[in-house]
Parts: sequence; C-alpha cells; structure tokens
Amino acid sequence: MTAHRIAVVPGDGTGPEVISEAVKVLEAAANAFGFEFDATAYDLGGERYIRTGETLTGPDLDGFKQSDAILFGAVGHPDVPPGILEQDIIIRIRRELDQYINLRPIKLHSGVRSPLADVRPQDVDFVVVRENSEGLYAGKGSFTAKGSPFEVAVQESVNTHFAVERCVRFAFELAANRPRRHLTLCGKTNIMTYSWDLWARVFSDVAADYPDVDTDYTHVDATCLWMVEDPGRFDVIVTDNMFGDIITDLGAAIQGGLGIAAGANMNPEGVSMFEPIGGTAPGFEGTGQINPLAAIGSVAMMLTVLGEIDAGDAVEDAVAKIAGSLPSLQAGQMGTSTSDVGNRVAEIVSAGQSAEMPL
Repeated sequence: MTAHRIAVVPGDGTGPEVISEAVKVLEAAANAFGFEFDATAYDLGGERYIRTGETLTGPDLDGFKQSDAILFGAVGHPDVPPGILEQDIIIRIRRELDQYINLRPIKLHSGVRSPLADVRPQDVDFVVVRENSEGLYAGKGSFTAKGSPFEVAVQESVNTHFAVERCVRFAFELAANRPRRHLTLCGKTNIMTYSWDLWARVFSDVAADYPDVDTDYTHVDATCLWMVEDPGRFDVIVTDNMFGDIITDLGAAIQGGLGIAAGANMNPEGVSMFEPIGGTAPGFEGTGQINPLAAIGSVAMMLTVLGEIDAGDAVEDAVAKIAGSLPSLQAGQMGTSTSDVGNRVAEIVSAGQSAEMPL
C-alpha cells in the first residue's frame, strides 16, 4: 500500500492547535478506511522569520513538490510587517506549485445558526471557484513620485486568456457534476471593461462545450446582495482573485462563521494545499478555545482529492454532525475545547457514533 505524502505546515497563532486536531482526524480516517500517510512537518511562518530571516526556502519548496498534498494552518505575526509572510509564503506557494484554483464550499449544516433570518440548510449549498494566480494579486504596479504630494500608486489587475480559460473550464466541470448544473459568472463588466470583457468572452466560449450547464452573470455587488437575500439561487460561482477573496468571507459568515470555513488552493494536475481560511485568530492562541472544524473540513477536501472518497465523506459528515451540536461555531463560544471537538470528530470517523451525545 502506497502512503500519501502529506506536508504539514502548522504555522503561527492558532494554526498549530487546529492542525493538531486535523491530523488527529486524519489518523482516525486512515485507521478506519485502510489507507496510510506519511506526514512531514515544515516550520514556516512569523516565528521562523523572526528567528532566521527566512520565509520559504528552496528545500521547503522541493519538499512540497515531492508531496501529494499540503495541510496548511495559518501564517501571520504582529512583529512582522504586513505583506512579507503573505507574499513570500502563501502567494509564493500558490505560484510555484501553480495552484490556480481556490475552492471554497459554502454549506450551512443542519443545526448551525446562520446570521441570516429563517435561512435553511438547503438554501446554502454552493461553491465558489476563485482564480488563484492573477488579477490584483499578481503583484504588478508602480509608484510615481512616491512620498510626495503628487504621488501616484497604480495596482494592475493582470488577466490572461490562458489562466481565465482554465479557471472557467474547471468551474464548468464542477457544475456539470453537481445536481443543479448551474454556474454563475461574478464580475464587474460595466466598470472594469478590459479584464471583465475578457472573462465574459471566455465564459461564453467555454459554455458552448457544456450545453447541459445553465449559466448566468451577476455583478459582484449584486452577488453580495443575493448571497444575503437569496443564497439558494447559487450553485457554483466563478470569479477572479479579488472578488473571490471578498465573497468567500461573506460566504463564511452565511454558513456560520470562519470556524467552519475550509478551503483549498488547487492544482488539479499537481500538488494542492488545504487550509482553514480563518487565519491566525490573534488573542485565542493557547486558550484551547479555537474551533478546529474548518481545519478538519480541509482534511475532508484533501482526502477527496487524494482519491479517498469514502474517508473524505465520513470526515465531512462528522464535521456536519459536530457543528450542528455546538451552541456556536465562534472561538470561545463553542461550549467545549478545541481538543474535545477534535476528539468527537475522530470518534465518529472511527466508530460511526452518533453526534447527539452532549459535549
């Protein structure tokens, strides 16, 4: 039996705490479903940068490239200027491994309280496909007369036909394999008349290859409105890097909060990275009160991509059961500890126990 090679990056803040629980559940799934994995830990993040001046080294990247998947916690440190860790670790991993899709399932589990009044679980079950390599995150721009009263700062949104087409095609493939077969392009064609003209033309061209997928278009501001007023209208949404970053945080709120929000940075032909999207959660590190379900949910996504479909489904189902039994998904309000939540998910995955027992 070949073992899956998993690179594990605990990172900063609450990252190590939630990743510890995620690995615990991964071990339970491996035992229950008969697969093996080898985990290699990587010391990346603010503490390492302060200690050594290093962010992401060549050997780190080589190790990632030889892995089957990456399980990532979070990076960020109050003593490191903004942008250093984000650009030199997170963005660089995405670029070096060509993780051109950011995938965010947004699903309201039964029993979880959403801030939306009267919304039902069947009303919130959609996926956002975010282009993950270009747009405003490409890092292109310039200053003129920096520091003077006449300063001009230009941030460029870079969009290539190649990157847009492969992202859009991935979204169509995903939509074609979901029951509703519906895909929404989210953009801003009336204002950003260059980049979104390209996106709209590519979307129309690729749609011709998927006649069974229904399509529509919404401006990003309207998308935000309808995500709140009528989230059930969405099945799969495809959008660019910046808009995807924004609407997926709104999606996290709709589904109950960052504590349940799992995501993936994907290279469908290579090495993908799976992570909770909530960041380092400053102030909660070391308290044992951070919610690990988003990190555990990212394990479910990882197992599915690795071909361990039954194991991935079991972890996702266990996450849903535990999420519905907690009084809140917010850090410090779960009514139990980080490790207790991880233990309960692991128990369900291992033995198929009911999650109805009190925590």
